[in-house]
Amino acid sequence: MNHKTFSLCLWIWFSHVVIGDTDEVKSVSVTEGDSVSLNSGVSEVQRNDQILWMFNINNSYTRIAEIHRQNIYIDDNTLIFGDRLQMDNQTGSLTIRNIRSEHSGLYKLTIIKAAGVTYKSFSVAVYAPLPSPVITRDTSNCSSSSSSSSSKRSSVSRCLLLCSVLNVSAVTLSWYKGNSLLSSISVSDLSISLSLPLEIECLDDSYRCVINNTISNQTTHLDITHLCHTCPELIQQSQMVVISVIVIVLIVVVLGGVIYLYKKACPEGKYYSFHHIMRILRQNQDFKRCATISVFKHHLRLN
Repeated sequence: MNHKTFSLCLWIWFSHVVIGDTDEVKSVSVTEGDSVSLNSGVSEVQRNDQILWMFNINNSYTRIAEIHRQNIYIDDNTLIFGDRLQMDNQTGSLTIRNIRSEHSGLYKLTIIKAAGVTYKSFSVAVYAPLPSPVITRDTSNCSSSSSSSSSKRSSVSRCLLLCSVLNVSAVTLSWYKGNSLLSSISVSDLSISLSLPLEIECLDDSYRCVINNTISNQTTHLDITHLCHTCPELIQQSQMVVISVIVIVLIVVVLGGVIYLYKKACPEGKYYSFHHIMRILRQNQDFKRCATISVFKHHLRLN
């Protein structure tokens, strides 16, 4: 009996007898682009052993790889796997290289030895690589809060942060402070975008955002110096207060200086008309300061 005839007979027998009479399904998770090996459990394939791998496509099992009389046959008529399949000639284990999402599904293994027949099933789940979470600040909700104690009162800036990921499925997005979980959200939908808010006081940088699935995770740590600076509105308010204080101080200094010079240069109790001041202005430099101050009043009287 040639190989094709034997395989056809085996497939007919397997279709009518074996399917549905398998061991417990073993779950296997793998990241897209990696390689995964489905272990046959055989220590060494003997000459008369036959090992058959099948893949469920549209609820129909198709042969994809086989060992018969220690010869390996890769049979991918659907072209789903291309050149990704590799079978170990010593154990019969199946390796899928550079695995893609379309390779997710149920794989069935039949091992025919002189001692009997063994059946195994593998459920393979292929996950897309996880993106790194992106932490941003919602500047539309800037605020500051005041905290008081018995000895002092201080103002603390608050941040409303958003941790976001795009086009993910079957993941959990979480906020942590140190090792303490603060909040989380989980989804199972395909290609969904997630955002998880968190309001914090800008006091330390021990916050981190984590995305994870069953096989991997990605973490982004909060850069408090970059994101938790004072809000633009609060900065503008602070600048206005500082400018106002500086202007008031300058006005007080100028007025104080004017009054001092006025008292020093001008004799007390004297009345000077504007025209008289103008006549003596050229002769008395000290009086010039007094006249300059009084030019807008047309006369000057010292108290």
